[in-house]
Amino acid sequence: MPNSTASAVERPEQRRNKGFEDTHQQMIETAVRLISAKGVDSLSIAAIARAMNINRTTVYYHFDSRDALLEAVKHWSAEQLARGLAVALPQQERMDFVTRFVLENPALIKLWIDDFIAPGDIRTRYPLWDALVEGMAATFAARPPEEPVDAEIYCVMLLTSAIIGPRVFINSVDPASDIDTVVQRFRQEQQRMLRHDALFRER
Repeated sequence: MPNSTASAVERPEQRRNKGFEDTHQQMIETAVRLISAKGVDSLSIAAIARAMNINRTTVYYHFDSRDALLEAVKHWSAEQLARGLAVALPQQERMDFVTRFVLENPALIKLWIDDFIAPGDIRTRYPLWDALVEGMAATFAARPPEEPVDAEIYCVMLLTSAIIGPRVFINSVDPASDIDTVVQRFRQEQQRMLRHDALFRER
């Protein structure tokens, strides 16, 4: 028979932990909205407190500085972009998700790109990097030996084109394009390139 006293003690702890995590996530999402609407310079502990109508002390309980909050936003962005590698999703859906996220969140993407090209281990910014490279290497291992592929370089090129490419296009090539059209055009070209390299799978 379960110990009712122990259960009574554990349940409030679980609720408190969940409440902390929910508030923590709300702060990150509020920071994301602020950055998207007003740019990175708008982000501060005070701005989060005002937007959420809470005390700054509460924000400091979760993030001890603006830099810590900014790091959480970068991590959130990396997690969203990593969804583009979620093998459980159809390949077309993954492509469309990444392109749309890049186009709809220019301030976040600029922040992420600055971090992406800075010195440091890519795994801290793109958690699925090793899985991506290993998957590509395994796929290319079946190719003819006279046409070797450098999986790491290929993955750098793949990520760069997928994340920077849409911003370059809509900023500098055709600013009048709507997002849906750009998403479709990038998907078609990405599929053609992957089909050429025998990496495209219809699902």
